Amino acid sequence: MVRYLRAANVKDGALDLNDVQSMNFTPSEQVTFSLRAGDVLVSEGSGSLKSVGAAAVWRGELEGTVCFQNTLLRLRPRPGTDGEFLGWWARSAFGSGIFASIASGANIYHVSAERVRALSAHFPPLDEQRRIATFLDVETARIDCLTVARQRQLTTLQERAYATVSETLVPGTLGAPAQVWPWVWLPDTPPEVPLVRLGYVCQLQTGLTVDGKRDISGDVVTRPYLRVANVQADHVALESVTEITVPREIAARSTLLPDDVLMTEGGDLDKLGRGTVWHGELPGCLHQNHVFALRPDHDRLEGEYLALMTQTVHGRCYFESTGTKTTNLASTNSSKILSFPIPLPSVERQRALVREVQQNLDAVRQAKVALNRQLALLAERRQSLITAAVTSQIDVSTASGRGVDVL
Repeated sequence: MVRYLRAANVKDGALDLNDVQSMNFTPSEQVTFSLRAGDVLVSEGSGSLKSVGAAAVWRGELEGTVCFQNTLLRLRPRPGTDGEFLGWWARSAFGSGIFASIASGANIYHVSAERVRALSAHFPPLDEQRRIATFLDVETARIDCLTVARQRQLTTLQERAYATVSETLVPGTLGAPAQVWPWVWLPDTPPEVPLVRLGYVCQLQTGLTVDGKRDISGDVVTRPYLRVANVQADHVALESVTEITVPREIAARSTLLPDDVLMTEGGDLDKLGRGTVWHGELPGCLHQNHVFALRPDHDRLEGEYLALMTQTVHGRCYFESTGTKTTNLASTNSSKILSFPIPLPSVERQRALVREVQQNLDAVRQAKVALNRQLALLAERRQSLITAAVTSQIDVSTASGRGVDVL
């Protein structure tokens, strides 16, 4: 049995060796498909154009004979070509779309060895190749450090948003849970904020079931309708809303009204019961049976307050602990949603809390936009630097402000 690398092991610029498989190779196959340090592996593609040409250098990370699968191309540097430089050239071809431009296919794309061989490339002298490779090692590592830092900041911002919603609406959740059964994560609530079953202050409307055999020959209407995928934690995604034709009386029972709070029945465990307010974006819109519409009694409950409450530690703990879990999915139901215990201050206080939370979340959103913009610029800078260096558009000896000696 010989270990071998697959397309799944090759990421852009790195090898993922956590799942290296083995199979029988004949001696002649081992000669043909074996790897040696300095070889560059290029993915032929795994379907989408984005996967075509992902490349990484094999540096002999695993002992013994290691081969490669036929979903990969092996670029072996000839005398006068440095393997690390060849790896950077391949990453330039991947990032700039050169490999994708020579791919063939309709829905499933791949690049052939013949087309890669036909690519024209100008390689500088060997010592310059090594100098470029060393320069890119250093400069991309700096960019990668900045990228990791920005990604860490994004994660921290998300955690801050979660904490802000929780502590503003249910003070003490993170630091002083009362540990009283059955809602052990809840802190003690003041007398003026009773814990009320959601069903006392809210009506629940079920959605319609998609049925291809339903009779639509009579008085029918065609309306847009929302699915689980359209309901996100803090907004309704309307980029892909489909339409459905149903009898008018069925549509009347599943029509959304402005200020309804949408909650999802199933999916990933952490998405159960996620709530967002429907503002009437699509007049007459219907909703699927896997999406519940909660209609608050506005004299006692604000829809925005309820939607935000589902995003607190309390909301997440409740729906995750009461959800029905299977291997890959989880689900809740109308009785569990209506049994959700919600802290209920006065409506005026609810509105004030919503304003406070939204101000904090707006600041978080603005910071996230700025960080994502920086991440995009860093990715562009990284790719342009690689391309400029391997094509000798910049003098790497002076580009970083100092000479680079690799000999």
